[in-house]
Amino acid sequence: MSQYANVTVVKKANVYFDGKVTSRTVQFEDGTKKTLGIMMPGEYEFGTDVKEIMEILAGDLKVLLPGESEWISISGEGEFTVPANAKFKLQVATVTDYACSYIQE
Repeated sequence: MSQYANVTVVKKANVYFDGKVTSRTVQFEDGTKKTLGIMMPGEYEFGTDVKEIMEILAGDLKVLLPGESEWISISGEGEFTVPANAKFKLQVATVTDYACSYIQE
């Protein structure tokens, strides 16, 4: 899906890691939400409260998912899922465009 219809966008940005990762929250009519953002090159660790589906729209990065010992490489487009209440690591090589879906289970 290249665009979202009938949504509300929160104007205030979500800013992490001294501005190296930023996003905007998009709220859907059914109560679900996503964030759309950009990650600058760097190494990051994130924690989840709910299950997250990270859709990489453009960029080059590696992700280390919880409980795994091998990094997954994504170049261009890709997707990965992180369970609720977990931490994951990212090594971002180039400016990366992403969409994150938050899944209440």
